[in-house]
Amino acid sequence: MMPRYRFPKPYADLMARLRVSCGFVLAAAFILLSAPTRLSLLYGLPVAMLGIWLRAWAAGHVAKDQRLATGGPYACVRNPLYLGTLLTAAGLVLAARSIPLALLFAAAFLLMYLPVIELEEQHLRDLFPEYPAYAARVPMLLPRFQRSPDGQRFAWRQWVRNREYQALVGFLAGAAMLAGKALL
Repeated sequence: MMPRYRFPKPYADLMARLRVSCGFVLAAAFILLSAPTRLSLLYGLPVAMLGIWLRAWAAGHVAKDQRLATGGPYACVRNPLYLGTLLTAAGLVLAARSIPLALLFAAAFLLMYLPVIELEEQHLRDLFPEYPAYAARVPMLLPRFQRSPDGQRFAWRQWVRNREYQALVGFLAGAAMLAGKALL
């Protein structure tokens, strides 16, 4: 069965190429539009840390293009790295206390990340014959909590190989900037 696409492939390809440079634009907007308070840091940063934790957990299970990850968070949701990104961004936006920033980040996720997810899922369908059966039983972004069927274990070496420390460093920089703004 061929998947239905919500986004034209040329658009999804363009978003995949622009994702990193758009991240710099979002970071600049984040710096300019944030107006954090101590209270907003208290409720926003834990949400962002949950997202970073989910990304780290996922990165310790995925060996990109080598095997289909179905264990750990991949047993509950097909795209835990993107869900972690969404939670991290939502937490930082809550901490930043900015409606324009929230709208900008929501638009970026809808217009940039959803097409990229679709593109990556098609790549996985092409690469792994078992992917359609996996996709039929595991939701794309809203987790269904269930036990990992294959006993895959988290591996710090894989976390490093996937360079997930970059997301942690980015989060720490954003949290430090917000804390600096809130406390000054």
